Amino acid sequence: MATTFKTLTANDVTNTRTLLHEAIPLTGTIASGTYTDENIKTFSHGMFESVFDYPFLSSSANHIFDITHGYSNTSNLSGTTAHIQNSKKINVYNQMAAVLVGHDATGSIQLFDKDGDIAGGGAKMEEVFFLNFSRLLSKDEIKKDSFRLTFATSSQAGNLKNLNITLGDYGAASSYLVNSPAGEYGLLYTASADTLSPVGHIYYQAGVAVVSASVFMGTTSEKHTAETGSEPFSNLGPGFPSASYQNLATGSSIQVLSDSIRDRLVDINFNNTVELNSTIYFCRANNNEFNYSANPTYLSSSQIRVKNTTSDNPVSYITTVGLYSSDNELLAVAKLSEPLKKDPNTELTIRVRLDY
Repeated sequence: MATTFKTLTANDVTNTRTLLHEAIPLTGTIASGTYTDENIKTFSHGMFESVFDYPFLSSSANHIFDITHGYSNTSNLSGTTAHIQNSKKINVYNQMAAVLVGHDATGSIQLFDKDGDIAGGGAKMEEVFFLNFSRLLSKDEIKKDSFRLTFATSSQAGNLKNLNITLGDYGAASSYLVNSPAGEYGLLYTASADTLSPVGHIYYQAGVAVVSASVFMGTTSEKHTAETGSEPFSNLGPGFPSASYQNLATGSSIQVLSDSIRDRLVDINFNNTVELNSTIYFCRANNNEFNYSANPTYLSSSQIRVKNTTSDNPVSYITTVGLYSSDNELLAVAKLSEPLKKDPNTELTIRVRLDY
């Protein structure tokens, strides 16, 4: 226990923040194919399905993301209760919108705005798919301008063609939006050169991708149409080669819609972010300080062991730095890699970093 203390001043303490990134690649075979859907967990409520990186009954399986679908009660698809799971699809949309978009001045849930300019009005995304990534993958947040989501244009599971479409938050590092109660988010586009027609949002801190169903209606990519001669995603879902999105959205369950999107996934790529906060303490030992040890073994018959003659300067070896509270209670201990010799002829500054 220390018997001599030195008070740290404001000039001796500084705070830093470090962002650590990790690349997260998710291939479509994980979501559909590798484990013959044994890694897909469905629920009796039927409001979403969960994707694991291994058969979910295994103790080593990790939850990676959820898929679900919803539409607003203002959507043309919500016109009748005869539609399968109509109320649940509306509830999913409202729940996600309440968390990610928030409420207006009247207390009503706001709709997902296509270009993010909620106050300015404009087109809304009333029918959307949600991909909720687990904290295991997204960590503190998804790195801006790193999110890429690729779908196959084939409607046959296991027979993905070369015609794919990739959604990304292109340019979001300098153009992200902050008008969400869930934090920062970026707009998803079909190409880096096509930033006039957003087709979704990616919420960085929440780890949620919102994809407009317009992507699957064949109306989002003139470039794709010009190159392939066909509208992208005019047909949706394995086992439904002739079913349009509108027919599936009203005539199928959320699970079927989630399966249809999951089987089209080719690749998901993004970088996650871990925010490492640090406090750095500069512990300064002046020439006339800490030259004597309080260790009882420092003395032998009242003589300092490390002195050969009485005229020698006192000397000590610093091995540990302790950080104490204002009432001298030990809070943290830092060990040096090797002892540092300290005598009246030397001054030391020891840098102690506390991460949290």
